[in-house]
Amino acid sequence: MKHITSPHNAIIRHAELLQRKSKARKKEGLFLIEGQREIMLGDHGGFELQQLLVCGSILLNTEDFEASDVYHKININSNPEVISVTQEVYEKLAYRTGTEGVIAFAKAKSQQLQDLKLSKNPLILIAESPEKPGNLGAILRTADAAKVDAVIISNPVADLFNPNVVRSSVGCVFTVPTATGTTSEVVDFLKSKSINLYAATLQSSERYDVMDYTTGSAIALGTEATGLSQEMRDAALKNIIIPMSGAIDSMNLSVSAAILIFEAKRQRDFK
Repeated sequence: MKHITSPHNAIIRHAELLQRKSKARKKEGLFLIEGQREIMLGDHGGFELQQLLVCGSILLNTEDFEASDVYHKININSNPEVISVTQEVYEKLAYRTGTEGVIAFAKAKSQQLQDLKLSKNPLILIAESPEKPGNLGAILRTADAAKVDAVIISNPVADLFNPNVVRSSVGCVFTVPTATGTTSEVVDFLKSKSINLYAATLQSSERYDVMDYTTGSAIALGTEATGLSQEMRDAALKNIIIPMSGAIDSMNLSVSAAILIFEAKRQRDFK
């Protein structure tokens, strides 16, 4: 087993690059997963784990350990290379304040629309141009709770494998089927599958709770600042709105997503 004692080691510098730079993650098709639960969900979700950086004193309360001890501790089925690192090196690399002693190099999966495997009566959540990684992570967490067929990111701005997305989704980025595409590609995809599109917007809208989401449905939300694009609104079967009685006319993106998607689940008897 390799043992790294220097924060200037090439493997550690590579990890820091993947942590900081979306361009590097996309170019290499690699990203980092930090934390025991998140790594377990990634492994069980079919993401290939290539290496594990392990601080034994944190993860296992000992510096004398075998790779099998790590696999058992974090409950993974695969057998990636395990690299031991000192606590000093680990804490320099750890992104989260509540550290757990293990970070994985993982291989990204396809995010092509055509690779999505949908049920016969799908329910899809669409986020158009989400900018804040925390919002995107929270949406994925909501999508996992509702067990939607997929989350589609239209015109993505935030990187799906940004450390903040992984952290705020509490690993749900690995449990929810996801895909990305331009708005035009997303609209064409929905049409090809005969999926009704409902656009959450202020313009020419009807109350969200009077719609019928029991057939194949996709609910689209835009950013809090600018909302949905005209192209997405034009493609919708209906524009929908959440009635509000206060002084403002919008809510947090992930809160809105939860309200809308769980109304659809209610109509489907939460199936």
